[in-house]
Amino acid sequence: MAKRDFYEVLEISKSASEDEIKKAYRKMAIKYHPDKNPGDKAAEEKFKEAAEAYEVLSDANKKARYDRYGHAGMGGAAGGGQHMNMEDIFSQFGSIFGDDSPFGGMFGGGGGRGQQRQRKGTDLRIKLKLNLEEVANGVEKKIKVKRHVTCKSCSGNGAKNGTELSTCQTCGGAGQVRRVQQTMLGQMVTTSPCPTCNGEGKQVKTRCEVCFGEGRTLEEEIIPIKIPSGVAEGMQLSMSGKGNVPPRGGVAGDLLIVIEEEPDEILHRDGNNVIYDLYLNFADAALGTSVEVPTIGGKARITIEAGTQSGKILRLKGKGIKELNGYGVGDELIHINLWTPKTLSREETDMLEKMRISPNFVPNPNKNDKNFFEKMKDFFN
Repeated sequence: MAKRDFYEVLEISKSASEDEIKKAYRKMAIKYHPDKNPGDKAAEEKFKEAAEAYEVLSDANKKARYDRYGHAGMGGAAGGGQHMNMEDIFSQFGSIFGDDSPFGGMFGGGGGRGQQRQRKGTDLRIKLKLNLEEVANGVEKKIKVKRHVTCKSCSGNGAKNGTELSTCQTCGGAGQVRRVQQTMLGQMVTTSPCPTCNGEGKQVKTRCEVCFGEGRTLEEEIIPIKIPSGVAEGMQLSMSGKGNVPPRGGVAGDLLIVIEEEPDEILHRDGNNVIYDLYLNFADAALGTSVEVPTIGGKARITIEAGTQSGKILRLKGKGIKELNGYGVGDELIHINLWTPKTLSREETDMLEKMRISPNFVPNPNKNDKNFFEKMKDFFN
């Protein structure tokens, strides 16, 4: 089933401001929240759809990529938001609704479930260099990253041998502390993460000897990733859950892969087309010839017609770059350039002088002396 346009999902225009995007998401999140629509699968899907739209449109870089490429620009290994689960979505609520707001309290903002969902690890960002052939056809790469993963000894809770944690005495296991202030409008209650347990509601009695109570270890991992054809310089792909895990449990961050294109020495990219500069000598351009030109991953033989002028562009259809997650393919454009020798022998100079004063040397191929050009061809090859 095709995805709906993110702007349509949030019912906003493309010119919507950051505040307007956030307000639109608040409205949709409240309307379709699972707690307000228990057992309603359609509402749950719309809730996830709105969260995915916000996750992209609230990020300036992702929004710019989406505006340019649409859903295809969010593709790759785990394109922007398409792998979001309920843990990811609820983790947004602290910044969207605020822990102290009525929305935060209504939808898991206070203690228990809400606090656990707000724990998310940091993202990792790497640069991946690709050559022209890899960009054109797509490629599967194995990348080596160092990231924080769940400690195997304590299963991520930070306690020795994974033993049970004790309830925090400061917050009573809620993970939050409340403070009541008297104002001119009456009492105001604010909540904040517990300073003793850092919002976890639990405390470690005896620390794990492997991770020293952090619940995670730094390890090197080889991760396979499929790069789709048609990616471009600066494009960012993401792999959900392949970033760092937070201390003592939670949702792992993402692995962000920034594409870098290695310049090709022969072919040059222009959108989905590639350009090749073909240099011909005067005799080949005048008489016509057959030449072999490089293509992406191979070669092709083309015919140069007699009388071909410098600046002419020949096209090899379908020899360019595939569209990103699409069906179209660009072309190879061959730019004809006339090569002029810098040094000439005495005999070659005499031949050119005769050509210059010859009455047949006019811009009309029907009047040119073909035998004369055949002689000249030997000198230029």
